[in-house]
Amino acid sequence: MTAITRRFVLQATVAAAALMAATAMAQEKVHLGVSIPAATHSFMGGVNYWTEQAKKDLEAAHPDLKITIKTAANATEQADQLRDLSTVSKINALVVFPFESAALTKPVADVKAKGAYITVVDRGLTDPSIQDAYVSGDNTAFGKIPAEYIAKQLNGKGNVVALRGIATTLDNERMDAFNSVLKDYPDIKLLDAQYANWNRDDAYKVTQDFLTRFKEIDAFWAADDDMAFGAIRAIDQADRKDIKIIFGGAGAKDMVKVILDGSDPRIQANVSYSPKFIYDAIKMTAEARLKGEALPANNIIPSVLIDKDNAKDFYFPDSPF
Repeated sequence: MTAITRRFVLQATVAAAALMAATAMAQEKVHLGVSIPAATHSFMGGVNYWTEQAKKDLEAAHPDLKITIKTAANATEQADQLRDLSTVSKINALVVFPFESAALTKPVADVKAKGAYITVVDRGLTDPSIQDAYVSGDNTAFGKIPAEYIAKQLNGKGNVVALRGIATTLDNERMDAFNSVLKDYPDIKLLDAQYANWNRDDAYKVTQDFLTRFKEIDAFWAADDDMAFGAIRAIDQADRKDIKIIFGGAGAKDMVKVILDGSDPRIQANVSYSPKFIYDAIKMTAEARLKGEALPANNIIPSVLIDKDNAKDFYFPDSPF
């Protein structure tokens, strides 16, 4: 055998081995774990709904795919469930919607250390190097759009309060974007911004405190529609007439209906952020792993202003959110 022949044989052998390895990877069964918060509020109810829909659709379409879903009421429970998914269920891929960023960073890292492919959704980890892919709505736009709208409606002057979610990277992104816009409007004063945990009851209580402490408020920004509805209840009970604008977020069907009907002059706009992105994240991750492929590092779904002109495009009456 000549040197040239030996070289061609070696190249062919290497190519065949690489093809076999790629084929084996593509055909390997994928056991995908999905770890999400429980349906503690309506947005998360939507996340749970779309997660179950993804399992149903994808397992039916892909015989080599198994999806195991875990829902957690708090960060500690989610950390325990992640350990079980890794050591008991022996998943080889994970889609995780962290309950909190800092508390879930190490538990997700532990799953990664056992060889699982990691897709993080929405609430990022404090160490993003752990994740293989990130899927989220546009949290910068989610904070920027309300601030720009409020500033315009107030003609650049007035008092604003804000209801934040839970201490997570995405909440920081939203609040930072909101503040960055207000820096250009020195006559708009942000009186306070408090966490209300994306929860109606918590928002109701925080709003009661705002209404007691501040005698003149022009606009409320609630970084989630559940919190906006909690704020509305407190505002209406207090019969406060000074509040001109209530701007929520994520396009809940009940909020979009108010915009469509024009039934509350304080609510004229919202910003999109659909819980369906969890379905997209699960689908993209499962199908990529079945092919032995990786996702792009970042997958950002745009957020846009919802107002009277386009509200019909964001109204889904049969949705749980």
